[in-house]
Amino acid sequence: MPVVPQTTLASVLAIDYGTDWIKGSLMKPGVPFDVLLNKDSKRKIQSAVGWKNGDRLFGSDAAAMASRFPSDVFTGLKYLQGAPYESETVSYYTKVSPSDVLETSRKTVAVRRTDGTEWSVEELVAMQFAYVKQLAESVAEEKVRDVVITVPPYYSQMERDAVVDAIEISGLRTLTLIHDGTAVAVNFAMTRVFAAPEYHIIYDSGASSTVATVVQFAPIDPSNPSSGTHITVGGVGYDRHLGGTDLNKRLRQMLIEAFNTKHKRDIREDKKGMAKLWKETERVKAILSANTEANSAQQVESIAWDIDFRTKVLRSDFEKACGDIKSNFAKPIFDALQGANLSLDQVTSVILVGGTTRTPMVQEVIKAAVGAEPHSDKIAVNVNADESPVLGAAFYGAALSRQFKTKNIKVTDITLHDVEVSYFAAAATANARPRSISTLVFPAGSKVGTKKTLTFKRKEDFALYFDYKHLVAPGYPQRMFESEIVGVAEALGNLTERGAVDPVVKATLMLSDSGFVSVTEAVAYGEIKDESLTGKLKGLFGGGSSTEEPETTTDNVPPRETEPASSSESASSASSSPSATPAASTNETATAKTANKKVVPKEDTIKLKVVTTFPVIPPMTVEQKKEARSRLRTLDQQEAAKNRKDEARNTLEGYLYRMRDLLDDESHDTPFKKCSTQTERKDILDKLENSFSWLHEHGDVAETSQFLDKRISLEALEKPIIHRYKEIEAFPQALNNSQMWNWSTRLFLTEARQNLTAELEADLPSKWTKEELDGLEKTLKEHEAWLSEWVEKQKSVKPYENPVIETTEMKARAKVLEGALMKLFKRKIPKTRKPKPTSTAAPAPTAPANDDKTDKVEEEVPVENVPPLGQDEGQEPLQAPKHDEL
Repeated sequence: MPVVPQTTLASVLAIDYGTDWIKGSLMKPGVPFDVLLNKDSKRKIQSAVGWKNGDRLFGSDAAAMASRFPSDVFTGLKYLQGAPYESETVSYYTKVSPSDVLETSRKTVAVRRTDGTEWSVEELVAMQFAYVKQLAESVAEEKVRDVVITVPPYYSQMERDAVVDAIEISGLRTLTLIHDGTAVAVNFAMTRVFAAPEYHIIYDSGASSTVATVVQFAPIDPSNPSSGTHITVGGVGYDRHLGGTDLNKRLRQMLIEAFNTKHKRDIREDKKGMAKLWKETERVKAILSANTEANSAQQVESIAWDIDFRTKVLRSDFEKACGDIKSNFAKPIFDALQGANLSLDQVTSVILVGGTTRTPMVQEVIKAAVGAEPHSDKIAVNVNADESPVLGAAFYGAALSRQFKTKNIKVTDITLHDVEVSYFAAAATANARPRSISTLVFPAGSKVGTKKTLTFKRKEDFALYFDYKHLVAPGYPQRMFESEIVGVAEALGNLTERGAVDPVVKATLMLSDSGFVSVTEAVAYGEIKDESLTGKLKGLFGGGSSTEEPETTTDNVPPRETEPASSSESASSASSSPSATPAASTNETATAKTANKKVVPKEDTIKLKVVTTFPVIPPMTVEQKKEARSRLRTLDQQEAAKNRKDEARNTLEGYLYRMRDLLDDESHDTPFKKCSTQTERKDILDKLENSFSWLHEHGDVAETSQFLDKRISLEALEKPIIHRYKEIEAFPQALNNSQMWNWSTRLFLTEARQNLTAELEADLPSKWTKEELDGLEKTLKEHEAWLSEWVEKQKSVKPYENPVIETTEMKARAKVLEGALMKLFKRKIPKTRKPKPTSTAAPAPTAPANDDKTDKVEEEVPVENVPPLGQDEGQEPLQAPKHDEL
């Protein structure tokens, strides 16, 4: 796994982006590990985004509008990620979706709304990612940045680029991409311990594709099964377009034929009718999967041209319509076994994942393929068919972070496509035709995280052309990208001047953990011979010899975990190693000078510039992503402003209705009417009627500030009435509180004066003086007089009149009295000094001989036993904090 800086991962978001459904999961310290819930408390979100009257909708809200606004609701966008406009995938999408599809400047796909607004697929997918991000942030109560996305293992580099572009546009940051089957394997291994290696097939049949992945689960340490689990992907079989959508397409065709035959009209001419029929197709298929009677009947009202449609579908007819693709559901299993060089006997179980595996026909095919004797017990449903990919992806993302302590699970994944690099060989003569050389650098089955180094004997700049050896999918380009290595001649000239012999160019290629191929580095390298006496002696005795590097080297360790030592480091360490010379044994002074003089090694590596271009389907540029993100941010700001306006309007409208109820003529003895005058109620009523009239006439075009101003003006009239009512309610409690402190102070003074008199008669120290008690009594009498005067005045005030005494002032004056009382009440008894105890022992020789002052000499106390200032004698002295032993 790649190493990610600790400070970058406070929380990790995982998204399983499917054709029909989106699932999200959040990993954050202190937050339960589970699937994110949407605003309707559903555990999965429909993969749909749309607009209704200018309002953007997501999930089920958008999908519900698909039949009414088919050209403004976009579903199944996973088909179009990174797809060329001329590909069969786009053609297939147009047959199942009414969306208006068009070509972008990058030769990819965009869609057009009915108002003419165009959105690229990356932007629409980014909107859905941002929606899941908002759900995660509401749970995490903080910003969420890092994300792990599941992708099919057959995705090409162009499709992976489209996913990463959508992530960046949404404001997220890509931790890694993980294959669907691998994520399920991680989820499967989370709660299991494997004592010995086991092979399992993860069969994932979703809406758009079917993938079978052979996975090996083995203990990291065979002698200790609890040490962790190593997951190794052995082989993958897949079908890009075999899934639930293909079944829906055939079922919809049955409904189309039934409608056209019955009503003699072609429903395919009506977009809304086709959208309603597609929605009905999904419902009918679900019923056929669960209905033991194997039939369904349902009426669709006004499906098209005000015609109500009703028909009956038998499961047998549906399976017959799917007969041409029925056997294809088993093929990915055998392809995966072939890729892993395994037989079915070596497989422990076939784990079913994905919604299409619930279809009875698909289950029958799988059972026929792997369920016969002696493999009848191999089919397993021991993971959540919907949630296991996103939970596994979240766990995998948490394992990349040091913020989480997780079970030790290591993952080794593979790529499915042969990647070759081609280049033109150096011409032997000026007029010779350049010869193209191709090398398979990453064959299918190569482990991700693999690095390879290619060595070229070139004297001028040259280019590397990266291609898929075979077609990834019909209509998809084989050319991935081109990398031109620049500055070769100058670098080789510099190395030659330094004494390099036969310098070469080395290019480092990387297959990242997310499945991206790239040229990470290109350098010019030449071994520099040391012509000094020391160097010649080392060469003579083999000290300076070096092994020749092969033309192609492979390192399966991810470079972010372990970087091999560069050739420059090797040369540097070799040239700086100490060596004995004859002069050193005969001339000590020369030896000292040589030892003190630093030997500066000559650099044998020069970094070259790599310029990468994408001639066929380029990823989005930085400027394009900034522009797309700005469009989404503008849309978010407009929606936020609209939401604030709607909230302000709803709040004002609710406030107006509440005030109208308070002024209702039928309610006579309400507190509101008792605390208000007739004039005040009339002013409020007039303002209320004007506000209602304004709201109905200008509410749709008014600004947010106008709604707030209307409410503030009404609240200004209501506020004095509410204040009177609150004062009437709070007055008894405030009065009781003031009287309580009067009584407590009076009781304290009585007891304190008695104690003071007794202590003075006994010649004992007292906590208070007579002046302090007199001062407290004065404060008490002032408070009692003020309270008595103003309470009498308040008794004559009517409920609809403003109070003459505020409860806040009563509480403040009571607080003053409380402070004066507690200052004396909490005072401690003064300490008396202890006289020196009479000792029967003989006086020390150093004791003073002045006997008449013996009664005034205090006993010496060691410093460490003197209590700190303000500490009672009965308390233990403070100790220095003890430190734990190391």
